[in-house]
Amino acid sequence: MISITPHAAEKVREIATAEGLADQGLRLRVVGGGCAGFQYDLYFEDKPTDMDEHFESNGVKMFVDPLSVQYLDGTEIDYVEGVHGSGFKFGNPNVTGTCGCGSSFSA
Repeated sequence: MISITPHAAEKVREIATAEGLADQGLRLRVVGGGCAGFQYDLYFEDKPTDMDEHFESNGVKMFVDPLSVQYLDGTEIDYVEGVHGSGFKFGNPNVTGTCGCGSSFSA
């Protein structure tokens, strides 16, 4: 199960409306890269594949490919705002380590 907090869901809807993508879902992926090995990839998608896992949380549809779902299972996505910037934050119980800047992880 993958979930998104109410605050993050509100931000997703705000971005989708501003970009004219209100009918689309959110694609979540784990891709190779970064100094720790993996990075999160998040973007809007209108046509999930037949192999995708489908999740819905706080009114946001999410699509995850079979490879990424093993790394994202149990993850909660939040949206944080602070002095150093704002963005989506992944609370992922599968992470075994992160890089110094926090933009990549290992599992």
